[in-house]
Amino acid sequence: MKSLETKRLILRKFNLDDFDAVHAYASSKENTVYMLFGPNDEAATRAFIQKAIAKASETPVVDHQFAATLKSTGTLIGSCDLHFHGDEAEIGWIIHQDYWQQGYGAELGNALLRLGFDELDMHRIIARCDAENIGSSRLMEKIGMRREGLSYDVRPPHKNSDRAYGDELSYAILKDEWDIQREITYYNALPCVFDGFIDVPMLSDGTIYLVCLDKQLGDPDKKHVPGYEFAICTNGEKVGRINLRIGYGGGFYNSNLYYGGQIGYDVDEPHRGNGYAVRACQLLLPVAKAHKMKILLITNNITNHASMRVCEKLGTRLVRVARLPEWTDLYKDGQRFSNIYEWSIG
Repeated sequence: MKSLETKRLILRKFNLDDFDAVHAYASSKENTVYMLFGPNDEAATRAFIQKAIAKASETPVVDHQFAATLKSTGTLIGSCDLHFHGDEAEIGWIIHQDYWQQGYGAELGNALLRLGFDELDMHRIIARCDAENIGSSRLMEKIGMRREGLSYDVRPPHKNSDRAYGDELSYAILKDEWDIQREITYYNALPCVFDGFIDVPMLSDGTIYLVCLDKQLGDPDKKHVPGYEFAICTNGEKVGRINLRIGYGGGFYNSNLYYGGQIGYDVDEPHRGNGYAVRACQLLLPVAKAHKMKILLITNNITNHASMRVCEKLGTRLVRVARLPEWTDLYKDGQRFSNIYEWSIG
């Protein structure tokens, strides 16, 4: 079993010399109050370490038990595990209370997800916790896991409870969702400059022209990016609209524009089929380039074949078909999947 490394941690195999450090948290009621084990006596801690050592020597290793140690000092501050069956894995962790609320949980959680998805080729990874364990549930959400359910009376009660049973929260993340998180990180790091709106010149290709209707400032508190709205016109008649959002990220989850795109367009039904949407998108390029943007995202419903043809004619690249998170407006409107297209304009 290989070791894993994060910014501040080394996740390694256990050895018999780890007893004192492991027993320090495993024997503590406060540390184990929400765990399905503990507080341990010495025999239980020794049995855990011996089992973890044995599991690490199996071929193949299916139950990865890691000692979480500080890279700077080698101090053991907790443990974490990944166990898989088929193409699904479950992860878990415990950290000594002296090291709570310092970001170590997110580091080891992400390390386990990298192991599961990038090296073990898992399709799905799950995690569970006592429903009253707010710290653990928040950590699952922080590393990108999605709450799937709340089950009543399915586990032993936590150690401060007087109930006969405990409730359980379940979380999961798919390989596609893991990949999407990294794509969002990439796009959000792309260059963009907004020092104010530019004076939009006449945008015309001889067949259509764009008239700027509105310039909407972003809301930093809500992470809304600024944008331009244009009317698509021909022969003195408005035939549609198109907007351009300046920036990446956006919204509470900083991923609005991954699912919604920088460009949105709509051509009035009587004027469809004339290539106006393609022309309008091309006319926006000087505005996007004035803000130093080199890539634009265009998204559409997987059933919107007309919009898909627009993306094809623009020479965009289909990044993926993405499952929409429940918090998105598109999901609330009934859409479940979006095509994510990348348009390189650099």
